[in-house]
Amino acid sequence: MRYKFLFSIFVFFFIFVFIALGSWQIIRLNWKLELINQIEKSLKENPVNLSTATQKNYLRIKTNGSIDFEKQIYLYNLNENGKPGFEVISPIKIGNKNYLLNRGWVQFDKKNNKIINIVDESNIIGILKKQIKPNRFKPKNDISNNYWFTLNRDDIFKFTGKKFSSYVIYLSGNNELPKPKLITANISNNHKKYAMTWFSLAISILLLYLYFRKKNY
Repeated sequence: MRYKFLFSIFVFFFIFVFIALGSWQIIRLNWKLELINQIEKSLKENPVNLSTATQKNYLRIKTNGSIDFEKQIYLYNLNENGKPGFEVISPIKIGNKNYLLNRGWVQFDKKNNKIINIVDESNIIGILKKQIKPNRFKPKNDISNNYWFTLNRDDIFKFTGKKFSSYVIYLSGNNELPKPKLITANISNNHKKYAMTWFSLAISILLLYLYFRKKNY
């Protein structure tokens, strides 16, 4: 009898844990949905002046500055169709602060071609995004050949001799060379699936427990 009692405690402990984990995922789901809603709202707003705005993720901004085309970074990436090429990352000085300006994607053969450097520096409209930490599993940057896999801060300083804002400006517009990256609120949101998994495990264990209890008690 004692072992049956201990077994029941063991089973209900795991049921409680799985329900708690499922409930936590529901909380995370609501938080993520609210975040996506805020991002979508921000992306629809009119651009604000960068010099007077409070900087935050997905803020639409307008500004002007001086682009350093000589220290342009070519970041390996795929376009929306899965074709390999480069994202063109240009250092830009705005006031007394340096930013990285992601101007969009180009084919490999357009690297260092002056045709991609036609941009109105007096009318920069884009979206701010906080720079994410570099993926440690990607290859190391080939700084000498200006062939980059990550925007590693130390490597950028070695290449440009400058320190930059933690926010990257993603240029907006209808340019073809480079073609600006489309910024959306399409961020990972698997919390509903995770919640269903935990709740399903809790229900399955409960049903198995009731079945064996009826059969053996």
